[in-house]
Amino acid sequence: MFDDLTWHNQPPRWSVEKGRLVVETGEKTDFWNKTHYGFTRANGHLFYTDVLGNFSCEVTLHPSFDCLYDQLGLMVRRDNECWLKTGLEFSDGATQMSTVVTNGFSDWSMCPVALLELPAGVTIRLTRHGEAFRVQKLGANGNWEMVRLAYLDMPETCQLGLMCCAPERTGYVATFSDFKILPAISPNLHVSS
Repeated sequence: MFDDLTWHNQPPRWSVEKGRLVVETGEKTDFWNKTHYGFTRANGHLFYTDVLGNFSCEVTLHPSFDCLYDQLGLMVRRDNECWLKTGLEFSDGATQMSTVVTNGFSDWSMCPVALLELPAGVTIRLTRHGEAFRVQKLGANGNWEMVRLAYLDMPETCQLGLMCCAPERTGYVATFSDFKILPAISPNLHVSS
């Protein structure tokens, strides 16, 4: 599951324990470009592989948040100017489903996630269909819920993998399980597959 992945910005500590990837973040790590805050950070941790063409990628996230902007999830990346990260993030005192799309400048969207309904973790999926990237979350009812549809000017081959950051501190521990890269699901947006 994790054997073929490579680090972009390797964290201070990481391990695979009982099928789960456990990562401890470095100090003030993030992926963000310019918008609103005026700064650019590209020192977040990404454990990735190169993928060719369309795909669907799934992972289960096990959050343990207590600091603003702690985050973990999936990321697809061309370079520091073109990428998408999505997953769980701690903001406004709650766990949020967060997506940042960067085409030169970063944008940010989020919505609350009720963790009590998902005690075994939150499973998310990122799908590529050419220039369209779809973000979904597996609901408590077992159906995939659409979170975001975004455009990225991504080459045929790009980096895809597991991302985590802690913009306000050091030592956030992010835990991932059931990571898989699959053939792309149907491009039909109104099928819960």
